[in-house]
Amino acid sequence: MNWLTNLSEAQPVAHALLILSAVAVTGLTFGGIRWRGIKLGTAGVLFSGIVFGHFGLQIDHGILDFVREFGLILFVFTIGLQLGPGFFASLRRHGLRLNVMAAAVVLLGAGVTALGAWLHGYDFFAALGLFSGATTNTPSLGATQQTLATVGNLPAGKAAIPALAYAVSYPIGIIGIIGSLLITRAIFRIDPVREAELFRAEQQRGIEPLGRLNVVVENKNIEGVAIGQVPGRRETGVVISRIRRAGQKTVFTATDDATLHLGDTLLIVGTWRGLEQFTRVIGSASEADLMKAPSAVTHRKIVVTHKAVLGKTLVELGLEHLYSVAVTRVSRADIEMTAVPDLRLQFGDVLHVVGDEEGLRNASTMLGNSVKALNETQFVPIFVGIALGILAGTLPISFPGLPVPVKLGLAGGPLVLAILLGRLGHIGPLVWHMPASANLAFRELGITLFLACVGLKAGAPFFHTVFTSEGLSWIIGAACIAMIPLLAVALIGRAVMKLNFMTLSGLMAGSMTDPPALAFANAISKSDAPSVAYATVYPLTMLLRILAAQIMTLLFTR
Repeated sequence: MNWLTNLSEAQPVAHALLILSAVAVTGLTFGGIRWRGIKLGTAGVLFSGIVFGHFGLQIDHGILDFVREFGLILFVFTIGLQLGPGFFASLRRHGLRLNVMAAAVVLLGAGVTALGAWLHGYDFFAALGLFSGATTNTPSLGATQQTLATVGNLPAGKAAIPALAYAVSYPIGIIGIIGSLLITRAIFRIDPVREAELFRAEQQRGIEPLGRLNVVVENKNIEGVAIGQVPGRRETGVVISRIRRAGQKTVFTATDDATLHLGDTLLIVGTWRGLEQFTRVIGSASEADLMKAPSAVTHRKIVVTHKAVLGKTLVELGLEHLYSVAVTRVSRADIEMTAVPDLRLQFGDVLHVVGDEEGLRNASTMLGNSVKALNETQFVPIFVGIALGILAGTLPISFPGLPVPVKLGLAGGPLVLAILLGRLGHIGPLVWHMPASANLAFRELGITLFLACVGLKAGAPFFHTVFTSEGLSWIIGAACIAMIPLLAVALIGRAVMKLNFMTLSGLMAGSMTDPPALAFANAISKSDAPSVAYATVYPLTMLLRILAAQIMTLLFTR
């Protein structure tokens, strides 16, 4: 068995993978145990890592740091890609209110830190580490250490205290955030699954459903007018998909070049408000149903997967002129829209197209309609995005009055860039699309690796420090710093502002910049809905926590 004993020295990479796998297996198994309807899920890996680290099962520090940061980048980048398409609409709807509440959490946390250090009498250098660890914010610890380096003339050994307090308080911070979520859920007797359904309904509110209507042409002013020139068509957002000539039984595809005559029957698609307005222009509703009338016209759903058509409008594609087919509606990210001419296509859009079989086949070829391409993960754009995110996260941003620049860090940079790239969809041949199953797999892998490394690193000093009078005071302080601000804002958010639990849990996790808490919130609600609020408040929260850490360092070391 010497080969196994000497594995850490002979093959450190193999040894690291072996330890990480053991931590992940035991942690995920423990996290999968349900007690009174609650389970820790991926967060169980953190506690498994602490136990392994306590018993001396450590891995090379260089490997551990790399795996931890890479896991975190994978987690936040995949979240950003998923959120990108609908993020800015959510920001416009709730952004200001949520960011004000997140800022309140940061300020309250700083206040509790200063007050706790003064009341309990523990070292202010330890308080700086507790502020970063209890709020699970590594960049703020880096900002503290950088600021301490500029102060000079520090007492011997004091510069190392924040890092130790951080290591002890980080797991307490995660426990405190998750505990705050569970306490909020219990106080208000919240059913997370039902809240997720209400959240989806709220997101759809204001988005009018589409419908179909058969209309007879009765307006004499429209006699001989081409469909593309009918007044009110663009303003109401209505699409004419099929037409049956007066006195005939056969139905044809309604292209923009087709002219209208009195007595023609049209099948129009749009919102009910738009349909009513357009009907008043055309004539009156008909009891006929062109969907059931004899016709060579059929319809098909075609998925946009061909890179050559990305970013082009429906007018630029000219499908009606090329293949005599009509696009009636477009489905994107579970939202159905009418196919207005200036709508630009994105990868994965589903077009509802009407026409004959030959025209539909040709249109499918042009648009791609490749299930294989839709289910493929394109790794070149993914790594380009990660590289850009790392550059953005390490870019120093100077603010007047601060001794060191502020950085978004390896969590904030990739998250912000992924949101932007997910919103853009593509740049030239680079398409930022990841199938939902692949996105979830990479996300879970990333957070598992991250938590395993955090637990292993904290495990060695954790129990030795915890079971001392100073360590116990640190734990109490960390729990207060984590939970008091969160519970105060959560109570106001739920009782006064009536926030949905999906939004509230995402806000709570985002205000602490805590990926494990987000993963836990997603798990208990069986939904990714909390991720929207998380990403909405994350950038400002990260900036405020870094600024707060630097200001507190300067004040405490005067």
